[in-house]
Amino acid sequence: MTIDHPGTPTPAPTPTASPVAHLSSAAAPERRIGVTGIVFFVVAASAPLTVAAGGIPQSLGVTGILGIPLLYLLVGVVLALFSAGYAAMSRHITGAGAFYAYTAQGLGRTAGVGAAFVALLAYNAMQIGIAGLFGATTAQFIESKTGADIPWWALVFACTAVVGVLGHLRVDLGVKVLAVLLVLEFGTVFVFDIGQFADAPQGISTTPLTWGAATDGSLGVALCCVFAAYMGFESAALYSEECRDPRRTVARATYIAVGLIGVFYAVTAWAMISGAGTGRATRVAAEQGPEMLFFLSDRSSGLGTAFSDFAQLFLITSLLAALLSFHNAVARYVRSLGREGVLPRGLGALHPRYGSPYRGSLLQTVVSVVVIGVFALAGRDPVMDVFTWLTNLGALGVILLLLATSASVIAYFARRGEMDEEAVESVWHRLIAPLLSGVALAVFFWLALTNFSVQLGVSEGNPLRWALPCLILIAAAAGVVWGLWLRRARPEVHAGIGSAAGS
Repeated sequence: MTIDHPGTPTPAPTPTASPVAHLSSAAAPERRIGVTGIVFFVVAASAPLTVAAGGIPQSLGVTGILGIPLLYLLVGVVLALFSAGYAAMSRHITGAGAFYAYTAQGLGRTAGVGAAFVALLAYNAMQIGIAGLFGATTAQFIESKTGADIPWWALVFACTAVVGVLGHLRVDLGVKVLAVLLVLEFGTVFVFDIGQFADAPQGISTTPLTWGAATDGSLGVALCCVFAAYMGFESAALYSEECRDPRRTVARATYIAVGLIGVFYAVTAWAMISGAGTGRATRVAAEQGPEMLFFLSDRSSGLGTAFSDFAQLFLITSLLAALLSFHNAVARYVRSLGREGVLPRGLGALHPRYGSPYRGSLLQTVVSVVVIGVFALAGRDPVMDVFTWLTNLGALGVILLLLATSASVIAYFARRGEMDEEAVESVWHRLIAPLLSGVALAVFFWLALTNFSVQLGVSEGNPLRWALPCLILIAAAAGVVWGLWLRRARPEVHAGIGSAAGS
């Protein structure tokens, strides 16, 4: 009987050839991107303008909590703690598997396959859910400006094709596209923030930054809303094999992204509260919903309707940037799993010219088209159904993966007594920070699960309330079962799970 010892290679039959020897000659992607490029991918996934237009008004209006700016900073602190252990792992495991590889090295190879299946479900759900919002937002914008009534799903298919082409090409081309889109996003929100602080009808109050304001309302729901705004911050490790000096780049990019996202969202939430009036901000958010940003900019003396038009256009490009980021994340997971034989090995090949995980990219494109087609044929709403259902499903899966990764960091370093002195991590990075973040993430997961019906906007008795979370358990169970089968039937594949790039 074989025993699954995580992190320590188990003896396996000697294969006649390396399991990845037959892949494309581009067995390793070129290291084209640095810290700035990875930060673009990470921040793009969180879609700053989308959070400003949708996430912040939702968290204010649904929960009635005025202290949302402080909660953004507090959640940022928790994720910074997580990043300490995550960054330490990235210095020892430099493959593109991220959650999958880290869980395999920390909690065992079989558990790693379970994490991989959850990651594929979660990131696909996030990408397809955002596509639904893109279709609805773009269709509404085109109709308001031209009168043309274009089906939302047709716009999603067109966008999916564009994203698929960019995913097929070199990664540095995607970085350049994201750089332009993010500059437009940040510039738009920055101008909006200045306008709201300048025209604050009741002045600029520090009340939204106080603990009392942060806990006066539905705190559990508020934390879920705020946490969802950070989705994608952890994706830096997916580019380990494509960045220069991965042992430093991934850590730096993750810290920068968390700090940038946290401060930026906190300031924007504070600006929106100030622009609406501190005493009536939650009421305005509840009344206006996703239109709050445009409502406030329209009545601002320094902005006006012209700014709102540009903001709506840049909201569309913000969603496009997020779609490209999540698409790339899925493609790299598929590539890593294919390279190690967990999925068909052909999926692990890189493009001979561009060095991109083009088969993983194509598979993700096909999945998106099929799922969007099913929703369209069923006549489902692109926002209330596609976006709300799938992004909440994806966020719940990512929280679970973060929790598993925190546990994996502790287990991995507890076993590694053979490290060189130069590679030894401090007790803060290998134990204290991941332990603290693990406890906080367990609380977040419980809050997200118990408040899932509120997130979906359905009654507690609605079948979706439990059906969607069960998909995560099904994915995890399917991955574990597949991992157990690999251990018994293909031990040489099982022995290499989570370590294609070495540690």
